[in-house]
Amino acid sequence: MSRPVLVVERLAKTYAVGFLRKKVHAVVDVSLSVEPGEIFGLLGPNGAGKTTTLKVLMGLVRPSAGRVELLGQPVGSLEAKRRLGYLPESPYFYDYLTGRELLVFMAKLFGLPRREARRRADALLEQVGLAQAADLALRRYSKGMLQRVGVAQALVNDPELVILDEPMTGLDPLGRKDLRELIASLRQAGKTVLLSSHILSDVELLADRVAILVRGRSVDVGPLPELLDARTLSTELVLTGASAELLAAIAELGHTVRRSGDRVQVTVTGSDAPDALVDLCRKHGASIAEVAPRKESLEDVVVKRVRAEGEQRERAEAAR
Repeated sequence: MSRPVLVVERLAKTYAVGFLRKKVHAVVDVSLSVEPGEIFGLLGPNGAGKTTTLKVLMGLVRPSAGRVELLGQPVGSLEAKRRLGYLPESPYFYDYLTGRELLVFMAKLFGLPRREARRRADALLEQVGLAQAADLALRRYSKGMLQRVGVAQALVNDPELVILDEPMTGLDPLGRKDLRELIASLRQAGKTVLLSSHILSDVELLADRVAILVRGRSVDVGPLPELLDARTLSTELVLTGASAELLAAIAELGHTVRRSGDRVQVTVTGSDAPDALVDLCRKHGASIAEVAPRKESLEDVVVKRVRAEGEQRERAEAAR
């Protein structure tokens, strides 16, 4: 069995802030492992400890407790850093450099010869869709363009592990689609990706496994199929030609009805099969334009876990 690329055990980080050195617990208890060749999502609301956890992994912040192993090395190891790429949440680049100059500079920091650094920079700019802006100063890049060049610099050393903190920030729908395809191609190339993002629909499309952080704790870790409820939560039916008599009959059954022009959307909640409703609609001569079952999404899971932790905390405080 292959060795995990990343192991985090009982990680904690506490800061002392202000004149009174008040303790702030940014990370309380985070445990997870990332296997080679997988895309792993790190999820949670603002303040959950995601960015602090990633900073600990990069050796930018010292942990207060716990153990972290990165690519078989202790955190902060130069050997491990040579084999990983990192995009921080809010990257800053020298804005008087062009995109090509930035990537050549980054490549030379990793010891690549100038000719190889130039070749690598051009290939990455093409890969992230910035070939036409290669000689444009970064101060003239849009937010989305800066995010793309940030992803490119995270790949400049051809890393084994790529850590991306909110990589979708500032990207339009086309840019997000391109970046999703790029991240998926990294997995196909045998690389491992640790991805933190608030855009849960993108994570759901990409990730093999996820960890959900709430108030500095990892409350759920596992493959998406194990975390998502396979049951149907509701079924949406779109009808045309529905008579007033039919709508009254549907309302009596307790289903939610919304009208938009000549189209009517009916929501059958829970796991109730919509068969009886379909038969009723046909009996009244209505046409069924669409039937769409809705299952639990990753967003549903995260929201549910965050609310559950909040309610548990409120009960604990009330019991004091």
